[in-house]
Parts: sequence; C-alpha cells; structure tokens
Amino acid sequence: MEITVNSHPTYVYTGGKNLSPADLAGQPAVVFIHGAQQDHSCWSLQSRWFAHHGRSVIAPDLPGHGRSGGVPLTSVEALADWIVALLDALGIARATLVGHSMGSLVAMETALAHPTRVERAALIGTALPMPVSEPLLDAAQNNEAKAAAMINAFSYSPEGQMGGNTVPGLWLLGVNRRLMERQKPGVFHTDLAACNAYLRPLASLAGIAAPTLVVSGERDRMTAPKMAREIAATIPGARLASIADSGHALMAERPDAVLDALAAFIP
Repeated sequence: MEITVNSHPTYVYTGGKNLSPADLAGQPAVVFIHGAQQDHSCWSLQSRWFAHHGRSVIAPDLPGHGRSGGVPLTSVEALADWIVALLDALGIARATLVGHSMGSLVAMETALAHPTRVERAALIGTALPMPVSEPLLDAAQNNEAKAAAMINAFSYSPEGQMGGNTVPGLWLLGVNRRLMERQKPGVFHTDLAACNAYLRPLASLAGIAAPTLVVSGERDRMTAPKMAREIAATIPGARLASIADSGHALMAERPDAVLDALAAFIP
C-alpha cells in the first residue's frame, strides 16, 4: 500500500493482505517499526502472522528507507512524531507498536510523547542509551560496505554466523547484507547518528503507561541483555522475554521465538 504522510509517498506493508485504509482502521492495529538501515521486510514472518490473525498490520518503510520517499529523519523524536502522522493518515486512533533496535527507541518515545496513541509497546533488541561507536559511525558515513560488514559481525550469535537459517537455503548474513545494500546513500549514518544522540534518561521510562514487552537476545552483543533487564525493571509492569541462542537480529535468527513472545503479549 502507498499512502502520503507529511506530503511524502510512504510504502506500508500490510502483511500480504490487500487492505484499504478503511479496512485497516476496522481492526486492532499493530505497527512494526524497523531498525537502522532496514525496511519493512525484516518483519516478514511476524507481520504476516498477525495480518492473518485478526490484526491490521502496518509495517512502513520509514522516510527515505526502502520504497518510501522523503529523507531519513535525523532524530528519534522526529520519528516518533512521524509514527503519529502515519496513524493519522490511516485514520487509526490507537495502535500497538512493535519496534526493533532503532525502532524500539521510536516506540518508547512515541509511548512517552503520545501516550493516548499507544495501546501496547514491544521493544525488541533495545537499550537506553543506545551508543554507536565512532568507528561504526565513521564507516556508515564514509564506507557503507564496511559498516554493513561490522553490523553483520555483531548482529548474530556464533551459530548464526555459520548458518542455521530456519528457511533452508537462505544465509542469514547474506540476506541482511543485501537488505542493507538496497537502502539509499546516507540513510545508514543518519539512522545510527539518531540512535547515538537519543539521550533520554533511563528513569524517564517509568512514565510509560502502556503495557510493555521487552524482548532480548541472550547473546546480543549490540544491545546488551543487561540493559534490556534494566529497561523492563524501570517500565511499570513490563514483561521481559529472553530469547536463547540469539543475537541482535532476533526476527531473522529466532523468528518463531519472537513471534511466540509477541503473540502471547498482544491479545
């Protein structure tokens, strides 16, 4: 589906269902928010399952990413405002937000800045703060192929580095590299800089009123499980789901476990 958000064309994946905006507004909505240098396709299994189990799935390509127009937004706060503009464009009053990595920051900021619009929030592969090393920021600005290789090296568990895709014949690292390669020039650095600059105090997450799920890969080397536990402990009533034998790219490395955690959380 293609719609207009803030005067720019925006691509929204609806989980394989051909739905109009009116159809989307008629069911409980789940918004999937991708991470840095990604697009809607990182949610393939999870988005399709919810679309075929009574939910309106909204998996946008964020501005400047994938098939969406405009330029990538430079801050998490701006992205949170954009999510609300997306809901407005679709006529949706409240939605469950599911975000991965950078997308998890967007989900938490939306829950805090726009609490009446968020039904529930699921934060996957999250940390606060989410610092990005200077070498990675430099590579993202000056050598995107090197930055992609660095991300791949840290996104998967040792077993995931060797293989083990749940879809026979697909290579986890190769699929993710190709996904990162197809993003527009400049997106990589803008996204990572936005993560690095988001300095909301951890204690402020106590202000999140929406029911919250934190999903953490036990072998995540990019957003440490320790930080996920601290976030879950700070948000009132938050649940924590730890995914065994998974690195940062949980939806690809352990797609069924992530789906199970989300399905148990989203009624």
